[in-house]
Amino acid sequence: MKMLTIEMPDGSKWGVPVEVIARSRAAHYAHEFGGDVERSMAEDTMPLFDSDDYEVEDWAANNMNWSDVEEKAKKLQDAPAPDFQEAWLNGEKAVIEVAA
Repeated sequence: MKMLTIEMPDGSKWGVPVEVIARSRAAHYAHEFGGDVERSMAEDTMPLFDSDDYEVEDWAANNMNWSDVEEKAKKLQDAPAPDFQEAWLNGEKAVIEVAA
């Protein structure tokens, strides 16, 4: 199974089955295939997605929301543990006034 992987802001990595994204595109273009989503998938969307991974990314990013794929997404890798020593050495610092 092919998946589109996404690195989230917390550093975790998630995968979304390409089929979920393909079904979205196939449904959008089904009107060009007499309303037949399966035919749209087989004759148009899957050949396009199989020939160019960019098309998968492009459709997902520009035509779908996280809420469209969230139920089918799988966490592939947890967020890395924070490196407090690195932050202590190189993190943004400021001296501020706080109430005692």
